[in-house]
Amino acid sequence: MTAQIATFIILAVYIAVMIGIGFYTSRKTKSSDDFMLGGRNVGSWLTAFSYGTTYFSAVVFIGYAGQFGWSYGVSATWVGIGNAILGSMIPWLLLGRRTRLMSNHLGARTMPDFFERRFGSPALKTAAALVVFIFLIPYTASVYNGLSRLFGMVFDLGENGYFYVIIAMAVLSAIYVILGGYSATALNDFFQGIIMLIGIITVVVLTLNGKGGFSSAVRQLSEIEGQKGLGSVFGPDPINLLGVVLLTSIGTWGLPQMVQKYYAIKDEKAIVKGTVISTIFALVVAGGSYFMGGFIRLYCTTDKSDTSKSFIETVNGKPVFDSMVPALLKTALPELLIGLVVVLVLSASLSTLSSLVLTSSSTLTNDLVKPRVKSMTDRGQMLAMRVFIAVFLIISVVIAFNKNASISTLMSYSWGALSGSFLGPFMFGLFSKKISKAACWTSFCTGVGFTLIHMIVFGMNFEAFSGIKQAVIDMNLPLNILSPINAGVFAMLLSVIEVPLISCFTKKPEKDVVENAFKALA
Repeated sequence: MTAQIATFIILAVYIAVMIGIGFYTSRKTKSSDDFMLGGRNVGSWLTAFSYGTTYFSAVVFIGYAGQFGWSYGVSATWVGIGNAILGSMIPWLLLGRRTRLMSNHLGARTMPDFFERRFGSPALKTAAALVVFIFLIPYTASVYNGLSRLFGMVFDLGENGYFYVIIAMAVLSAIYVILGGYSATALNDFFQGIIMLIGIITVVVLTLNGKGGFSSAVRQLSEIEGQKGLGSVFGPDPINLLGVVLLTSIGTWGLPQMVQKYYAIKDEKAIVKGTVISTIFALVVAGGSYFMGGFIRLYCTTDKSDTSKSFIETVNGKPVFDSMVPALLKTALPELLIGLVVVLVLSASLSTLSSLVLTSSSTLTNDLVKPRVKSMTDRGQMLAMRVFIAVFLIISVVIAFNKNASISTLMSYSWGALSGSFLGPFMFGLFSKKISKAACWTSFCTGVGFTLIHMIVFGMNFEAFSGIKQAVIDMNLPLNILSPINAGVFAMLLSVIEVPLISCFTKKPEKDVVENAFKALA
């Protein structure tokens, strides 16, 4: 009871600070540009922390750390290292400067806006905006899922507690985003990022200490009967582990909520600093989360007779991955520190939620509504964005009410469709003058199409496709093509390959449009 009271107090203070920041920044949010991009005047620390906290949420800490820590053991740490190098450092160095300069020069405020102005196609903007809105929803639902499971473990909220937590988180994130827009999100992300750093380091240290330190924990992991490779460097399944690394790392290059951070950064010097800060942040937070997850089997079990460990719930004999990290925390951490972990996951998740809803509402208003309502004023645009924030959250909450939806599955399909559609056109659009509209359309169609086909055939239990699923299983392939993670990776790689290839055989872009876009980089 004392631990729960302490957790409630910590939560109350945290929520008060978040809402206070919303009210503070609302006074500085005077225009739609302020609301969407903070006036394009955000410094390196705020941008880097905003990038990192948008990147990592309950999806990583609860969903992915649980699933891949259980499956790959300590080698799951490679996912965090990949996130730091491939998902943070390289895109900042490769895309950051060019994105800021070109988007600023073109006056683009969202990724769909960029596609219209870079390729001279309003139709591309409309299509991209629809893809953003539709496929950010399952990602948002996955964040709610992770939060709810942790709160359910800490507070024992009963059967309906899951739903109450989802609604409460939606309301909280809506309040401060609606009040202050991007500025509120960026400032909150900074404070939330500090909490995440402190929390992750604390959890990792306590997890290792609970098993006698690093060497002892790795040895115990290697000795688990019937589970080979969990304590080794590359783990029991390095090929499919690589798929996880690629999806969660390269995927950020084409995600609108990540790319938009470059639009808002103040200057080129801030990009250099931001690269260093963002990389270190990712290494600690993502690396720490997956490293911690690697020791789940030492604390958790699916065997009810083993009372020395936390019992993990199962469905049809298979462990529920999303319940694993909460079970580990319940065993490894003193009760008084649970409050810190709750705030850690809440911080990570609210920062991601705020970026997702802001990106979605900005895209809908700027790219779908405004072009069709010519009389819309700047004030009307801000009002529309605030309304769409509420609409987006309501839809996400309804989807999140399905407790059986896996966190990693929801995120994988979301990232696969978004980055599978946008990665090639966006990246090559920054570097090459030869990329055609046809190549962009092809990438959009294959990214969304491949994701939907995979989801219908392999992800849903339709009797009509059971034979196909079983045939794939019987092939015993080294790469699990039934996995939505590997499907997402394939969609992204396809985008990168097909965009320059198709541009070689299709109508060249209009010279005036291209030359205008590249003036910013001269």
